[in-house]
Amino acid sequence: MMYAPEHLTEKRFEKYKAALRPYDWFPQIDTLDFESLAESDRVYLQDFGIFNSELEEETFMLRVRVPGGRVGAGNFAKIADMVEKYDLSLLLTARSGIQLHGIEPEHILELFHAVNALEGLSTWQTFGDNVRNVVTDPFDGRGKSCEIEAFPVIEALHDRFHKNPELVGMLPRRISIGITGMRENSWPLFSNDLFLGLAEKEGVKGFNVYMGGKNTEISQSADIFVTPEETVDFTMAVIEAFNRHGLREKRMKSRLFHMIEHYGMERVREFVAEIYGKELEGAGTSLLKKRHFGEWERLADGTFGYRYRTDYGLVEPEEAKRVADYALAHGGELRIGIDQQLYILGVPEEAPDFKRRDTSPTVVACAGSDYCPFSYWSIKEEAHYLPWERLLAHDIKVGFSGCMKGCGRHKHADIGIVGLRNSRFGRNDRSARIFLGCEYTEGKRTAEVVFRTVPVDEMQRIVSLLVDAYEESALEDFEAFTARVLNRFEEAFVEFFFLARRRSGRGVVLDPSQSPEALAKAFGEESWVETALTEGWTKGSDAIIRELWHSEEVATVKHVDPAKRRSR
Repeated sequence: MMYAPEHLTEKRFEKYKAALRPYDWFPQIDTLDFESLAESDRVYLQDFGIFNSELEEETFMLRVRVPGGRVGAGNFAKIADMVEKYDLSLLLTARSGIQLHGIEPEHILELFHAVNALEGLSTWQTFGDNVRNVVTDPFDGRGKSCEIEAFPVIEALHDRFHKNPELVGMLPRRISIGITGMRENSWPLFSNDLFLGLAEKEGVKGFNVYMGGKNTEISQSADIFVTPEETVDFTMAVIEAFNRHGLREKRMKSRLFHMIEHYGMERVREFVAEIYGKELEGAGTSLLKKRHFGEWERLADGTFGYRYRTDYGLVEPEEAKRVADYALAHGGELRIGIDQQLYILGVPEEAPDFKRRDTSPTVVACAGSDYCPFSYWSIKEEAHYLPWERLLAHDIKVGFSGCMKGCGRHKHADIGIVGLRNSRFGRNDRSARIFLGCEYTEGKRTAEVVFRTVPVDEMQRIVSLLVDAYEESALEDFEAFTARVLNRFEEAFVEFFFLARRRSGRGVVLDPSQSPEALAKAFGEESWVETALTEGWTKGSDAIIRELWHSEEVATVKHVDPAKRRSR
């Protein structure tokens, strides 16, 4: 039996690093027996993109880093051939990368070498305690709002850390980096440990620096501005500061976020400045704006970009080849977005050769239980429970995670969903938590749990009620509705309000000019209204949940105290 090292004690990871650097271990990779791996081998293999878990204990997964998402049509066609030849599954990730699942032990080395031979692609540092794939907007360098092309910076940065013996597998934990020189971005990047966003200072365009983001936290301003020419050296200084001073005692408390939490942002700035060797400039004026992107976009050079809808990241080999062939035939460039969609840029006219899939490209979903041992749901399937046509029509961003680790970025979207399992509803052992409240364009705050427990077959109805309320507000987009309506109320009241609309069928409008008590009374003389007014909104919600879904037990998760909410 082969297992991934989730069961290892925290200190053992550091013990392996101290005993032998992963870079120095690597030469023996071709001599390994993948049918009988030592525990240490499985740990080291992660640093080179090779992984297996209890869920797929007899097969392996290979993760591919695609710097800036620029996979290229030729490379993608070759990967599709590999997928077809070895009967694999191909998933696009929310970091603009690729995962190949279902690799037999006898084929892993062959595939490893084949993928690493592709120009610009690599499997190094894609798992483990490493610098993960550096991401940017899929329209980088070609969109009308691009002021600074990020890809040259990403390439230069990649060359510095990619096979650096001191960094490969040696960090306290992973570090994710996002860079954008676009004024208008298709998806926010504040979930990165280190985010460099377009800014201007004294007439010079460059990047403001934000640090400490992760799937469940938003990056905070570090009050630093860097020019494009300074960005690579500065970013390497951040990576090195994290490597030297990051916390290593507890793996769950060892991200850059925790280093900032432990030392404070000012001390972390000092660590970075010491390595950088230059005085740090204060932040400039952010130039980040929001715009909604469609299926087709006219680019800066007059050509078009086309967004191809995947099955929430899943791509069959024949369609991968079809997309690659289309890009090659039309002189297009193929990229992977952080939304798990494929982008063909540089097409001379709006002439799609593809049948549109019935999915929403505004939904980002984690790998799900078919591919990840931590996920409670088969996310790619459950995403079809969502009212995708309405979500797409309003460009409502949804982050869908199969567990609280948050790989679907549920706390960085208009609507966040986490799939759980329980027996509270008898007829169904799956329920969802729904998160609201994220203001992501300027990195103001993450989403917090609002609906503590919703049966999977009720998920579409609850999300539809949210869309109804947004439409009634007549605001420009769902994020504006979040900021000007939802976030004016406590999370506990928002849960009660929408459950009350679901239970009563009454179209009470969520009017922020009215008090919560007045809005509750608009639902009439119901027992659960009286409960809410006398015992609190959470008790009122519990009463509705018991009536609606015959639950004998209600989730005990608590809403976030507004006074303790972390926002910027």
